[in-house]
Amino acid sequence: MANETQKVGTIHFPFPFTPYSIQEDFMAELYRVLEAGKIGIFESPTGTGKSLSLICGALSWLRDFEQKKREEEARLLETGTGPLHDEKDESLCLSSSCEGAAATPRPAGEPAWVTQFVQKKEERDLVDRLKAEQARRKQREERLQQLQHRARFKYAARRLRQEEEETEHLLRLSREMLETGPGAERPEQLESGEEELVLAEYESDEEKKAASGVDEDEDDLEEEHVTKIYYCSRTHSQLAQFVHEVKKSPFGKDVRLVSLGSRQNLCVNEDVKSLGSVQLINDRCVDMQRSRHEKKKGAEEERPKRRRQEKQAACPFYNHEQMGLLRDEALAEVKDIEQLLALGKEARACPYYGSRLAIPAAQLVVLPYQMLLHAATRQAAGIRLQEQVVIIDEAHNLIDTITGMHSVEVSGSQLCQAHSQLLQYMERYGKRLKAKNLMYLKQILYLLEKFVAVLGGNIKQNPNTQSLSQTGTELKTINDFLFQSQIDNINLFKVQRYCEKSMISRKLFGFTERYGAVLSSREQPKLAGFQQFLQSLQPRTTEAPADPADESQASAPRPASPLMHIEGFLAALTTANQDGRVILSRQGSLSQSTLKFLLLNPAVHFAQVVKECRAVVIAGGTMQPVSDFRQQLLACAGVEAERVVEFSCGHVIPPDNILPLVICSGISNQPLEFTFQKRELPQMMDEAGRILCNLCSVVPGGVVCFFPSYEYLRQVHGHWEKGGLLGRLAARKKIFQEPKSTHQVEQVLLAYSRCIQACGQERGGVTGALLLSVVGGKMSEGINFSDNLGRCVVMVGMPFPNIRSPELQEKMAYLDQTLPRAPGQAPPGKNLVENLCMKAVNQSIGRAIRHQKDFASIVLLDQRYARPPVLAKLPAWIRARVEVKATFGPAIAAVQKFHREKSASS
Repeated sequence: MANETQKVGTIHFPFPFTPYSIQEDFMAELYRVLEAGKIGIFESPTGTGKSLSLICGALSWLRDFEQKKREEEARLLETGTGPLHDEKDESLCLSSSCEGAAATPRPAGEPAWVTQFVQKKEERDLVDRLKAEQARRKQREERLQQLQHRARFKYAARRLRQEEEETEHLLRLSREMLETGPGAERPEQLESGEEELVLAEYESDEEKKAASGVDEDEDDLEEEHVTKIYYCSRTHSQLAQFVHEVKKSPFGKDVRLVSLGSRQNLCVNEDVKSLGSVQLINDRCVDMQRSRHEKKKGAEEERPKRRRQEKQAACPFYNHEQMGLLRDEALAEVKDIEQLLALGKEARACPYYGSRLAIPAAQLVVLPYQMLLHAATRQAAGIRLQEQVVIIDEAHNLIDTITGMHSVEVSGSQLCQAHSQLLQYMERYGKRLKAKNLMYLKQILYLLEKFVAVLGGNIKQNPNTQSLSQTGTELKTINDFLFQSQIDNINLFKVQRYCEKSMISRKLFGFTERYGAVLSSREQPKLAGFQQFLQSLQPRTTEAPADPADESQASAPRPASPLMHIEGFLAALTTANQDGRVILSRQGSLSQSTLKFLLLNPAVHFAQVVKECRAVVIAGGTMQPVSDFRQQLLACAGVEAERVVEFSCGHVIPPDNILPLVICSGISNQPLEFTFQKRELPQMMDEAGRILCNLCSVVPGGVVCFFPSYEYLRQVHGHWEKGGLLGRLAARKKIFQEPKSTHQVEQVLLAYSRCIQACGQERGGVTGALLLSVVGGKMSEGINFSDNLGRCVVMVGMPFPNIRSPELQEKMAYLDQTLPRAPGQAPPGKNLVENLCMKAVNQSIGRAIRHQKDFASIVLLDQRYARPPVLAKLPAWIRARVEVKATFGPAIAAVQKFHREKSASS
């Protein structure tokens, strides 16, 4: 499809086709937000081309910004001097080339000739910097242009040389192994490979201020960061889809884009990737780079005290020449993560580190939420936000995402297991450890013991069989928790830093992984109790099945060492301020009891992003209610109200293509109010079933019905089955239910789709399919129920969160104390609960309308939806069309008429 250039005002927006008017409005407003350096909250419903609007709007601004910057540079270079600040375009001097270029304030009364001399020198320095930057840019552009014309021509020779280098490397390793063979002195008789499990001598930061984990080669390769756009979203598939949209856009052939991902996604070293656990992969990779760093300095320093430091081979893919080539290849042509991974394998270069090298020169960096929103991860990836643009897409769950990233939960079982592992480790290697290592290990053991004690347990007993005298939930401030645990005398900052620097959890994992198979039979009796204890901690076969909502997590790789998880808890305690809480949850047994760090104020971690960035855009298909973002995230982060811009566009569908209804009473005039107290009444479940039967009789194709929770869906399904309502429903629509595990979702959706397609071709009693789903479950986000797959979406009740939850109660109390109460409005805490409910509703009902010609009815079964404060929190394009029906008769008549007319015209 031919590209077209749209002119909105004085701005030209290249676009792959003629955009909708709402896309033009979106791009123009986005451009203004970026130009003015504001915080924008953008809402554009699914099906309105939000991704292309973001791409073309943001990259048009970047194009113009770079053009202005080049013109200003040319003017300065031509004259040789120039004002250090241009009041009209002061933002241009915020680029990397102008940092530090501002005239230094001079003391009052200083002679004029001194001031003039300093100013002239600063002007000359600025010109010199501009010349250097221009030369670097020209060199980079020539390099990328050359690659674009003959990108893969050099690979054959490079791969051959790489293979020769690897052969030489293997020979060198063989020689080293022979040199350090049987003749070497050993403090103790340890099995082969066990040396690397022993901790090296530890020096704290106060004693050793050498840089750790950063290779000098990386500094040599680093370029200055150009002004760029960081685009982030939640999932790998969403990022890949965005990159695909960039390729299709008019900017696809010119933009320098790099996709970032985790080591788990980008590692090409099979030995490391096979470890499975994210934390183990990270630790092994860092360890290999550290080993490489230590070997490089080995000739300048005394021989290491432990030969284990020479046994860990450096990663063969961490080759700077190859990674430099990978960087250029990534910038020369737009690639997603899969293509970057394939390129890394082909070039025998690490895509994880290679993509990081591409960040400074990139114009568009595509990355997951967590990498940008977590300060330590951001720093490790080499991301610099100063005066850059950040776009956070699919941001409806942004607050929950930040809260979840910084909240950590550890179980009594994990605490006991970590304590036992560490105790056995000390018994095995105690004589080889220096005093400082032993001191820190004893402190960790003490902490674990006290954590178990505060839950009411005993560290020496099996947590599975250990019943607690007290049950219930307590919520503590950080200080109160430390005092109650009796660990206020321990410097948690030093312990946490020790865990990080010594990598004790990785050593511990290696020890527990090999103790049974590698140690000689002489050692087995010594560790027999440990082996039995670990076996006793394995999940029992008689345990109740996991809740379907959590089963997707169960299939994911878990941290192999419990201490790794506990380190996260320690890190949370040490980085928390007054906005953190610890929840002590005491259940029937110690193994089920937990300690959870809860972050109450996500704005603490978002503040740095909005402070450093030039502009931030928070975008999504459904952003209502927006008050949460304004109050909890932006106001609490110190953002002035005038810096925040809201933009919400309508839908591209004609207004009469949707029929949103609120039904206040059922067929038997039973008021519909599915509160927690009333929804389990037989008459309420019967009423919902009868309404659904009537809807299924008049709606063609697919009907998707959402329930507040899995438990309520199970109750209703069982009640309908006993009363015969399920059979009546099945006579009209084939019934499908949201699956219990994630890997079954695609299978169920395929069967659902095929059923609807078959019913459309054959005329019979069954007119389509009914999908029973759960709000916040697997079908409520990211699933496309377009056209016949979702002709009607039904919401049974209002999915309020559990008000009795200690976490929610504490968050409500915190907001009531922190945020001001607006006149005539509910307290902030109560408003939070209602907003959480309506966000979930808006996500679910947005599944049906997916493109311009689509149509659907939306039925809200609860009279509480008719209240003005609730209606105000629906998306604008739905809110404007909502009809409130006091009785069921007019409601079903409206639905029947709507679908009859739409089916006839389609």
